[in-house]
Amino acid sequence: MNNKLFVGNLSFNITENDLNDAFAAHGTVTETNLMMDRTTNRPRGFGFVTMSTPEEAQKAIDSLNGKELDGRALTVNVAKPREERSGGGERRSFSGGGSRGGYSGRSRY
Repeated sequence: MNNKLFVGNLSFNITENDLNDAFAAHGTVTETNLMMDRTTNRPRGFGFVTMSTPEEAQKAIDSLNGKELDGRALTVNVAKPREERSGGGERRSFSGGGSRGGYSGRSRY
């Protein structure tokens, strides 16, 4: 089992210290990462906590999944490996002509 946990349904008032304190009651926390919105710099409502051992991670899941923190029921489970992302949707090239108004470099006459 992985030591890294996904923590979802967090209140937008939660800080990394609050998250660390909640998990420290169930073992040694080695890292806390609260995901922030780039534009508003406010929490996005989820984060990741890394515990020192798989046993401590499982204990934290058993103790905190579904429990309330700052008025919201937490979702706590093992974090899945990050999937490779393509960069956000289909990219179109306008160098080859077609119906999107690109210039093909060929004369139509």
